[in-house]
Amino acid sequence: MRKYDTEARFRALKGWQAILVTVVAVSMSLFHLYTAGFGLLLAIKQGAVHLAFTLALVFLLYPISQKASKERIPWYDFLLAGAGVYAALYLVIFFDALTARAGLPTTMDLVMGFLTIALLLEATRRISNPVLPIIAVVSLLYCYFGRYMPDMFAHRGFNIPRIVNHMYLGTEGIFGVPLGVSSTFVFMFILFGSVLEKTGMGKFIIDLALALAGWSTGGPAKVAVLSSGLMGTISGSSVANVCTTGMFTIPLMKSVGYKPYFAGAVEAVASTGGQIMPPVMGAGAFILAQFLGVPYIEVALAAIVPALLYYFAVLVQVHFEANRLGLKGLPRNQLPALFPLLKSQGFLLIPLIAIIYFLLAGYTPLKAAFNGIIVSYVLSFLNKETRLTPVRLKEAFEAGARGAIGVACACACVGMVVGMATLTGLGLRIAGAIVTLAGGKLLPTLLLTMFASILLGTGLPTTANFIVTSMMAAPALLQFGVPPMAAYMFVFYFGIAADLSPPVALAAYAGAGIAGDDPMKTGFTAFKLALAGFLIPYIYVYNPMLLLIDYQPLPFAQAVVTAMIGVFLLAMSTIGFYKAQMAWYLRLVAMGGALLLLIPGTKTDLSGLAILAAIHVLQTMKAKKNPPAPAV
Repeated sequence: MRKYDTEARFRALKGWQAILVTVVAVSMSLFHLYTAGFGLLLAIKQGAVHLAFTLALVFLLYPISQKASKERIPWYDFLLAGAGVYAALYLVIFFDALTARAGLPTTMDLVMGFLTIALLLEATRRISNPVLPIIAVVSLLYCYFGRYMPDMFAHRGFNIPRIVNHMYLGTEGIFGVPLGVSSTFVFMFILFGSVLEKTGMGKFIIDLALALAGWSTGGPAKVAVLSSGLMGTISGSSVANVCTTGMFTIPLMKSVGYKPYFAGAVEAVASTGGQIMPPVMGAGAFILAQFLGVPYIEVALAAIVPALLYYFAVLVQVHFEANRLGLKGLPRNQLPALFPLLKSQGFLLIPLIAIIYFLLAGYTPLKAAFNGIIVSYVLSFLNKETRLTPVRLKEAFEAGARGAIGVACACACVGMVVGMATLTGLGLRIAGAIVTLAGGKLLPTLLLTMFASILLGTGLPTTANFIVTSMMAAPALLQFGVPPMAAYMFVFYFGIAADLSPPVALAAYAGAGIAGDDPMKTGFTAFKLALAGFLIPYIYVYNPMLLLIDYQPLPFAQAVVTAMIGVFLLAMSTIGFYKAQMAWYLRLVAMGGALLLLIPGTKTDLSGLAILAAIHVLQTMKAKKNPPAPAV
């Protein structure tokens, strides 16, 4: 994790410094738990306290460089942490005075604003990488030097006091929607996931996946898909998910005959999909709901069919690969028994079911997560092994705060990019430029948007990537009449897909590190396995019914069934096996059939089904003539 996930490169502290970090982190979790249960502060105050905790923890936990000591906190980081706390809390301490002189900042207001911006840029650099801070700095420079830009991007330019006032004292900069979501919904769901993990949820998920699929053909790979998908409901990080479940599933896949690079790729694809799997998706999904102005449950419901298609595609591919190699499942006597497992630990699933119930019952995501934590705590006492003792609860609260500060930094930093767009109007200009560059056609616009999302995703965290592309690229799709849910979901999907897109495929590289194989080979294999995930967004743009938009039972059923069959054909094409090895030209035909089935329309569906029938006949005849050799 330290190699591929910058958030894992924190200091290993001891003694009073470790205790200090624990106290700050636990206090952060207790603050958010209290406000979620008993009433939030005003949005800007909530965000300011959230940012104060975040800056303190980042400077206490993350060194100025990887060469600096990771065993103690130097004096200057204590100073920076204190400055960050004061600069952020300045908005809370002097809130009434700032409100009274709104729009007329004093010199001290501007100094505090400049200090907050500088500290936030440095904190974000430490916990992620320089890309997002550089984009933020370019955005600030554009606000000032815009008058010198080409006509398409020119604006009148703003002075430094106006820029600092907009970014620090307004609600469209640092303390805008992204940080507001981070300080409420996102933090509580990360804390919910940490509490679940301390009850032993991770081990239970793996055992459950083993009981359900470990015995089947290629069982260990299916276990990886199922366990990583389930783990994704409580983990918002692709790399962290790979390193959590992959330490078990990748060696297991290798042990039954899967190639190391394939095992690493399967884990990477399954783990990355966790961010699109309801009921608890990645942090970007909560921001998506805020941008659309709809309840989060609508986003989660819209994501169900695309997520299931994604995981169905991966399952079919690992099944075909197992058949191609003649691999078998694990002996049943080596696997957990399903019903005894459910009887002893099945109650661990109740918090996830409760979350779904609360969301469907109309609770806000914040209240649903709060209630989910309470349910998890109470139920943990049903089993001695899962009991949340004070020590475990303290560890859960500390892990929750540590897991949230990366998202908080990204949201606050990208808030400056949002502030630049609202101050200068650049977002609409870029949307117009994309449409012009695409020749006024929807498909080229979708392709350009996809490439922009993936390119940004190579350097930005998923959440920050989504916010930037939703401002710059999503408006271009809206100009073609694409439903807002489909447009924003499109950029959300491809921001996540960047973790599987070579040459910078962090999730795949983490999988390769565990598997002990070539990162690039693992990355390209992951890209191949995730191909359905790259096609599905195009399908729901052209057929929004897959997102439950304008839902009609029969057309919806046809769209889902044909999409599943299309994904089945796509898996044949990528693996090159169905009952027997497929010739290269037949794989191309299968790819064509898959696209026909994925494209909405009865004629294309019938054509795709005809191709499937023909391939089935040809491959069945080939399998009878050349039966596969028995597995060794």
